[in-house]
Amino acid sequence: MKILHIIVCLEADGAETMLKRLIEADPASIPDTMVVSLTTLGVIGEVLRKQGVAVHPLNLSPSGFNIPRILWQLIKCIRRYQPDVVQTWMYHADFLGGLAAKLAGYNNIVWGIRRTALTAKDPKKTVLIMKMCALLSRLIPKKIICVAEAARVAHSKAGYDEARMVVISNGFNFSQFTVIEEQRTALRSACQFSDTDIVIGNVGRFHADKGQDNFVKAAALVAGLYPAVKFLLVGRGCEAENATLMAWLNDNGLQERFVLLGERRDVPVCLAAMDIYCMPSRTEGFPNGLAEALAMALPCVATHVGDTAVLVGDTGVLVPPQNEQALADGLLGLLALSAEQRQQQGQRAKERVFSEFGIEKARARFDSVYQAVITGK
Repeated sequence: MKILHIIVCLEADGAETMLKRLIEADPASIPDTMVVSLTTLGVIGEVLRKQGVAVHPLNLSPSGFNIPRILWQLIKCIRRYQPDVVQTWMYHADFLGGLAAKLAGYNNIVWGIRRTALTAKDPKKTVLIMKMCALLSRLIPKKIICVAEAARVAHSKAGYDEARMVVISNGFNFSQFTVIEEQRTALRSACQFSDTDIVIGNVGRFHADKGQDNFVKAAALVAGLYPAVKFLLVGRGCEAENATLMAWLNDNGLQERFVLLGERRDVPVCLAAMDIYCMPSRTEGFPNGLAEALAMALPCVATHVGDTAVLVGDTGVLVPPQNEQALADGLLGLLALSAEQRQQQGQRAKERVFSEFGIEKARARFDSVYQAVITGK
């Protein structure tokens, strides 16, 4: 089965990471897989190329002035590769990739929705593309794969064809989530965390949707009550060079309580250095970072957005989004537990995600959708 994936970019974000996992879950499929990035190669593209995947960046301009050329390149690529299925990821790829496939004479098109909903802070161009996709959802894709039930509901209300939608949650390769004690100790030492420090952390790129501002505000409420608590931020843009983030920390007197590691390749080790995980997002589809934290047996506090409740079940604390007091109260509840109680809660979370959200299950569900599209069943 030849699959052509079209995605906006290949940086180390949620959709891109899921695409990488999906391909890696079946190494035998690599010769029959092609990935097209509308923009640049990115770190994920580099990794996939090293594994033998055909990856082609098209260098779409941020202004979109070269869209006609990109569309023509997509059409030529599809005709040359002759895939069984064209799978697109996210609004811009759904629109351009779906349109190109139709113009190339291909009908086995599967769209991918990776967000719960758009917010007022999203660019007007993105909102317009989403609305156009809603109109075209009855004409272009045979199936629309949503990352979360919340995403399916929100996009159905926005005008997408509900009859074509199916939910497939993210899957994870849990074999990669093995960290030895020496790795945890080494990173904590590098961060100057003591054995008695309780580290609350988060992994995610610096973005308004990810809610790092609310995390800082909640941290300020917690820090005054627990002098032994330290905070760790990991992700692109979460670094000392980020003037906005540093201003938040300075305004709240937290510059000595926070460690900023920026983007890292050793996320499991970073998670192992934490004692509690906090997800302060304003919006999510199916949050990768939270799932990875649960897989590392961390007790978690998370905002009730997207399919967070589906992921966490009864193994974590859910609080309303954009509410630093609720976030702080959730963290304070975990801090009030003994270390053993926190470990027990984290272990239950690990057992849940290992059972329900392995990449093998997700790959089988994607393949089932592809087969149905190909056979018309």
